[in-house]
Amino acid sequence: MKRSREAIITEMLEICSEGATKTKIVYRANLNFNTVVPYLNLLMKKGLVVCHEEDSAIYRISPNGVKLLKDLKSIRDELSENDEMPDSQKKSCLAYG
Repeated sequence: MKRSREAIITEMLEICSEGATKTKIVYRANLNFNTVVPYLNLLMKKGLVVCHEEDSAIYRISPNGVKLLKDLKSIRDELSENDEMPDSQKKSCLAYG
């Protein structure tokens, strides 16, 4: 199943919360280098991730990134709770569909 853009961003923000190299992000998020670069560029442009040039480039989540990650997790949790709809509500929803 293909992951959504939001799912990939959420995962990348989680990885960057520990501080991560591009290689670590690629492997932990199960992406390739061609895919990860545009996402990292977007996250840096939006101020959600900051690149620290130490021995190697380390990507760390910014305070704005922490807020977005919290919001994305909250949305994900809310939607997963709705997946567990009681059978009686599922039947009434299906009757109108």
